[in-house]
Amino acid sequence: MTASPSAQPFKANELEKTGKPKLAFRPLLVPQVDVHGFWGDRADAVASATAGILYDRCVEARMLEQIDPDRPSPGVVIPFHVSDGFTARTVTTQMFWDSDWGKTIETAAYSLYRRKNPELEKKIDAVIDMYEKLQRPDGYLSSWYQRIQPGLRWTNLRDCHELYCAGHLIEGAVAYYQATGKRKLLDVMCRFVDHIATVLGPQPGQKHGYCGHEEIELALVKLARVTGEQKYMELAKYFIDQRGQQPHYFDEEARARGADPKDFHFKTYEYNQSHIPVREQDKVVGHAVRAMYLYSGMADIATEYGDDTLRAALDRLWDDLTTKSLYITGGLGPSADNEGFTSDYDLPNESAYAETCAAVGLVFWASRMLGMGPNARYADMMERALYNGSISGLSLDGSLFFYENPLESRGAHNRWKWHRCPCCPPNIGRMVASIGSYFYSLADDAVAVHLYGDSTARFDISGVPVSLTQASRYPWDGAVGITLEPQAPVEFTLHLRIPDWSASAELAVNGDPVNLDDVTSDGYAAIRRTWKKGDQVRLDLEMPIERLYANPQVRQDAGRVALSRGPLIYCVEATDNESQLHRLTLPRTAPVEAQLRPELLGGVVTLSTTAQADAGDGWQSGLYRPEPPATTQTRLTAIPYFAWDNRESGEMLVWLRDG
Repeated sequence: MTASPSAQPFKANELEKTGKPKLAFRPLLVPQVDVHGFWGDRADAVASATAGILYDRCVEARMLEQIDPDRPSPGVVIPFHVSDGFTARTVTTQMFWDSDWGKTIETAAYSLYRRKNPELEKKIDAVIDMYEKLQRPDGYLSSWYQRIQPGLRWTNLRDCHELYCAGHLIEGAVAYYQATGKRKLLDVMCRFVDHIATVLGPQPGQKHGYCGHEEIELALVKLARVTGEQKYMELAKYFIDQRGQQPHYFDEEARARGADPKDFHFKTYEYNQSHIPVREQDKVVGHAVRAMYLYSGMADIATEYGDDTLRAALDRLWDDLTTKSLYITGGLGPSADNEGFTSDYDLPNESAYAETCAAVGLVFWASRMLGMGPNARYADMMERALYNGSISGLSLDGSLFFYENPLESRGAHNRWKWHRCPCCPPNIGRMVASIGSYFYSLADDAVAVHLYGDSTARFDISGVPVSLTQASRYPWDGAVGITLEPQAPVEFTLHLRIPDWSASAELAVNGDPVNLDDVTSDGYAAIRRTWKKGDQVRLDLEMPIERLYANPQVRQDAGRVALSRGPLIYCVEATDNESQLHRLTLPRTAPVEAQLRPELLGGVVTLSTTAQADAGDGWQSGLYRPEPPATTQTRLTAIPYFAWDNRESGEMLVWLRDG
């Protein structure tokens, strides 16, 4: 794998100057990890299709006109929101366009690193040139407030996504620098953040504000890490610490612009998690994506500062989400009304919102929790969200998208080309393109393997360059072979995740068995030794087919069962099954078989079994009768949930009737 021809990427860790607690783990950078196999196929689809599609569809939506100072302003292209007959004078998805460009740049950056594409690189360079030209002399940068609503900057942080857009542009800038070595956008965003730090902060005369849509917090951590500038980390910490403090900034801001603070569409600051200070929060509430981005930023700051008060709050929030408000797919946020959470155990299937961005955000949060040390409770959930609730949002060929990810469909829910609020396409694109950074993390004298699959990681430990290569057919097979190639013998700890779904596992080093009970803590086997060139590690994970049942308080899943194998949740589609899906019952005694189908959906393992189907005979005379329907035996075939709606449209079901 090579970098874009225009420039070589910077050397890993050359700018990692910020201090960190000794036990902190940081993810390897995208240029340090090559992925193949399952995730390689998906990254290739993003590099060959999605990255270019994102650019083209941004242009079609007229986003390029808004950022190009050499063209006339396009004006308001997407109308302001209308709710209950009231036109909200402050909110339109058009004001988020800078964030869509930021994520598109990030997707393109990592795709360019994976696969040379001079045409796409030239287009992205031109977009960056526009942003550089658009930037004000004081560093300010917002296409919306410069081109569409000039004179209103920093007047409505609650609703208008000024800092959110900055955050995504920061992430795009970091990615483009890491992948291509070009730092023009990085310098632009550093100037903008320097400006932000003069406007917002704790000092007298500054606005004591933060964004209504969290995102900039985690972006600033990335910027601090890549530049070595601690002031960017301090700004991220300020935004975390200030959120929800009294007097409430959003109330003061509303009064300053002549508005009633109560004139807020969502009525409660729980919507944007600013109802109370973050360290006091113990309930996952409000807009799901905002929550995941906030918790991601909190986890980064907890890692960087060794902040146990943040860690305690995060653990409370994690427990609340995973025990009361999470879909089996790793999707979250059941309601379209607030794009987020409702009440405990409210997990409807057919109407599930479960926004792609929310599952991506859960991956971000879980990954960052691993910064505080390997712990399978986070890594297992990261894997669940990765393989199910997030990549379901992208078609196998990388061209079509889901915004919502229901767990049941009558056939009318299909992938779309674009959306008025196109946040999900570039979000899933950038996550898949950067997937290698979720596989591994590095501490001073340890490396953790969080995800399994064909890949090669390169890193320095104790000053010694090390190459670590995985060979595996994961997630279809649980056998994992790891080869270590340090340039010189070096002592460090290798942490290997033992997934909770694996009923049994076997581990060996250079053919010698390792007793997992002796070396496993928090779901990770820790092997400390002096590693030499050619050392071999073998991990065999049993991949059982499991019937999964929901907490009885989840009323929508009462009397129903779902199927899983390894990290994958399965669903049934009409195209593979003869009966209408709601008529099917899965007997508890029916054996379920796994079969590798290389010709199906790019190569998947299907599950098949004998099921019972309600017969439709004898109901011609009416809707109801005293006798139950007769049943017939039928064959049931299930596919991985992430792959549904990649063939002809039809019904889909995750939760089957339990027999």
